[in-house]
Amino acid sequence: MTGDHQRIDSWADLRGVRLRYTIEGSGPLAVWGHGLSSDRWAMENDGVLDFAPVVDSGRTLVRLDWRGHGDSGGGGDPEQYSWASLGADLLALIDQLSPNAPVDAIGCSMGTGAILHAAVTAPDRFRTIVLTAPPTAWDTRAAQVETYLALAEAAEQGGRAAIERLFAMQPVAGPLGELDLPPRVSIDEARLPMVLRGAALSDLPDPDRLVRLRMPTQILSWADDPGHPVSTGQRLHELIAGSRFAVAAALADVRGWGGTIAEFLSETA
Repeated sequence: MTGDHQRIDSWADLRGVRLRYTIEGSGPLAVWGHGLSSDRWAMENDGVLDFAPVVDSGRTLVRLDWRGHGDSGGGGDPEQYSWASLGADLLALIDQLSPNAPVDAIGCSMGTGAILHAAVTAPDRFRTIVLTAPPTAWDTRAAQVETYLALAEAAEQGGRAAIERLFAMQPVAGPLGELDLPPRVSIDEARLPMVLRGAALSDLPDPDRLVRLRMPTQILSWADDPGHPVSTGQRLHELIAGSRFAVAAALADVRGWGGTIAEFLSETA
């Protein structure tokens, strides 16, 4: 974990919602965006990621709770939880926190999707992007959409407890399966069905938009997870010229991503 860097919790009122975020460190801005059903601290608290190398390398790290997640607010329209909408939230936050300089953006799964939507909309707002655990996309997306719709129906019937029971019944795929952690859903129960339906509405941007991206890009997939297939990371690597691509085979590899990301940010400075 990070050393003596002060952490400051704050709020941003953007696009009709109040978003919660934490700032730590000093230097150029880097924004962290978590995955679906998670929150800004979950992967660190679970011992998966350590952002100490990023902060210690001279970055101001902003950990964001996406709309509908963690401490952030949200409404009742599924469209506002789509990856494109989250990307618009990200751009609004960047404009508030770093109006005169592009930022580094680091995402996981849904966070990767949101960052890509933001990047194709306003590429000049990003110095670099780091895309971890790229999710199902394009031709692999349909089955995941059906899963999200089924989960939304279960949430309408049984609330968050029903979703956590369903998660507990299915083994976690990929390197994160090495963890023995109870399933947690960091979404308010009233919003949960809408957030899941928003995920079902989502996909990565069209490849013909992604191929135009020119900022330095790092893509970090993990193996053996159908919800985050290596094929998505490989395809992103093919589309984004000059991108770096690596695959984590084990949890130990994922735990090293903090250092890998810090090195990438420093090398591209």
